[in-house]
This record gives sequence, structure tokens and C-alpha cells, in this order.
Amino acid sequence: MLIPAQRGMNMGKSRRVSLATRSFDKAGDATAFFAAMLNRYGIGERVSLDDAADLSALLARHSEYEEKAGVGVAGFEVNTPPDDVPQFSKRCFWIIRTDGTRIDFSIGHCLKPQPYD
Repeated sequence: MLIPAQRGMNMGKSRRVSLATRSFDKAGDATAFFAAMLNRYGIGERVSLDDAADLSALLARHSEYEEKAGVGVAGFEVNTPPDDVPQFSKRCFWIIRTDGTRIDFSIGHCLKPQPYD
């Protein structure tokens, strides 16, 4: 059995996450912040402009940012996950593009370790 240090994990060392709008001392703090935001909204509800600024900063960390943003981001909403993805939750954030199309994105994917963390 491998111990966590052998798998490349840094035990005891927290990973700081910095966004354009705010910073978190630990990745878990960022996860909790965005999960709380997600749960403040009902299904189909559009996210406030203040929360949208934080979501835009989070989305910038996505490895498929260009695909997700598409022609441009007009806003965000909370809705149910698409049928073709594993159902880890009953809600997720959706990007509303400037052309009216929508696409989901994952908080967890955006918070994966990056070289600049």
C-alpha cells in the first residue's frame, strides 16, 4: 500500500488558490465558498452580478476555458446537471453565453491544482 506522500501528495501542506477576485489559503476553503454560493440559488435562478464576477474568475482556471466560454459569457445560472454526466450533485453552475447557448461547468474541475498555485 502506498502512503499519500508516495503518491505525490503533500501531507500537511495546504494549497493556496488565487483568483482575480479573491484568494483562499486552502483549496478546501475555495470549494466550500463556491458550494455555499451554489446552494444559495434555486434551480433555474440566475446568479447575481457579484457572484458572477467570482464565477468568471473561477472559470478562467478551467482547462477547457475557450470551449466553455464559447462566444462570450453573459452570465451564470444554477440548474440540474446534464443527463450525460455522472450525477454527483442535484445542481451545478451553468454558463449562459452571449449567443444564448448554455453549458455546465464543474467547481472541482476549476479548482484542480495548477502550476501557478
